[in-house]
Amino acid sequence: MNRRLAVILGIRPDVIRASVLLQMLHESPECELHFIWTGQHYSDNLKDVFFRELQVRRPDVELDAGGDSDAAVVSNVIGKLGPVLQKLEPAAAVFLGDTNTVMGCVAAAQFNIPVVHIEGCMRSYDWRMPEEKYRTVTDHLSDVIYAYFDEYREQGIREGINPGNIVVVGNLIVDVLERYYFARKSYYDAMASDTFFKSRGIERGKYYVMTAHRRENVQSRDSLAAIMDLAGTAPDPVYFLAGYRTQRSLREMAIAVPKNVILVDPVGYDEILALIVNSRGVLTDSGTIVEETCVLGVPSVQMRKSTERPQVYDARSSVKFDPAAASEYPPQEVFRKLESLRGGEWRHALGDGKSSERIAQDLLRRLRENDFSRHQPEQYHLPVSRSYQGDGVK
Repeated sequence: MNRRLAVILGIRPDVIRASVLLQMLHESPECELHFIWTGQHYSDNLKDVFFRELQVRRPDVELDAGGDSDAAVVSNVIGKLGPVLQKLEPAAAVFLGDTNTVMGCVAAAQFNIPVVHIEGCMRSYDWRMPEEKYRTVTDHLSDVIYAYFDEYREQGIREGINPGNIVVVGNLIVDVLERYYFARKSYYDAMASDTFFKSRGIERGKYYVMTAHRRENVQSRDSLAAIMDLAGTAPDPVYFLAGYRTQRSLREMAIAVPKNVILVDPVGYDEILALIVNSRGVLTDSGTIVEETCVLGVPSVQMRKSTERPQVYDARSSVKFDPAAASEYPPQEVFRKLESLRGGEWRHALGDGKSSERIAQDLLRRLRENDFSRHQPEQYHLPVSRSYQGDGVK
C-alpha cells in the first residue's frame, strides 16, 4: 500500500489554513507525509514565523521556486516540483488555494499522480484575476476536490466537474481560529498590553488594520491610490501591514502615504490576530482575512470588485469598496457602513471547526483503499449561479 502523501504549499495563508490538517496527517501512522514548500513566500516574516507560531513542522523539501513574475514562478514551480514528485511517487499530490503554487498540479498530472485540491470550486467570475484562472485549471485537473460549501460544489458541477469528485467539508479557517485563538484567548489578552499598542504608535480600539496585496490593486496606480485615499479619510489611524510588493509599488508609482497611515512590514500570525481583535475594523483585499474577521466578530471592508467569498456579505460582516470604481464608494459612506457593524452580532456559516478532521479522515481512507481515481461521469443539471459582484452591507 502506498502511504506517501505529498502536500505542496507556498504562501503564508496556505500555512495558516493547512496547519491543523498538517498536524493530523503528521501524527497518523497511516500516512507518510511529505511536506513540500515551493518558496513562493521565502522571508522569515512571510514563512518561518508562521511555521513556529502555528506549530507546523518544517518542510521536507524546499524548492526555492521564486521569480520576478507570475510566469517565472509558475514555470519554476512546475519545473522543480516535477522531478521531486517523479522520484517520490506519492499516492496523491495535495494542493490548497489559488496561487502560483497550485499550478504545480500540472507537474503531478504529467506523471499521472492523482491531484487533490483543497478550497476547490471557489469562483469570483472575474477573469481578470490570475487566481480565478489558477483555481479553474486546478479544479479541472483534480481527481479529488474538497469544497467548503454546497454552493461551491454546485459551481463546479455547472462547469462540468463530476459531482462524485467533490467533497463538501466546510471552511478550514474556523478550525484554525478555534485552536489557535479561541482556545488560547488568555494568551492574546495578555499579549495586547498597553506596551504592545504604545510601541506601535496606536491605541487599543482606536485604529484600523489594513492589508493590500492583490495584483489588480497594487499593480494599478489608480486602484492603489484609491486605497490610500480611503485609508487617508479614516477617522482613526490605519495600521498598514504592507507586503514588500505593495511597498515597492507605492515607491515606484510615487503614491504618498497619508499621515494617519502607519506603514509596517508583514508580521507573524499571533501579532496579526492581536491587532485585528483590538481594532475598530479591517480594510483588506485578502480572502483569508475577511473570513477571519467574520469569525472573530470584527467588521471589515473588502477592497475588491468581485469575491469568491460572498458568505461574508451574507453574514453582513463586510462592506464592499471597489478601488477600480472608487467614485461610486464615497470614503465617508464606507466608514459609516463599517462603523454601523461595530458592536453588532452576526452569525457566520463558514464551518463548525471540524473541516480539517473531515479532510484528514477522507484522505486516510483513500490511502487505505487506494481510492484517488476519478469517478465515472454522472448526469446532472443545476440552475445558474448567483452574482458575486454584490455591494456588501448597505
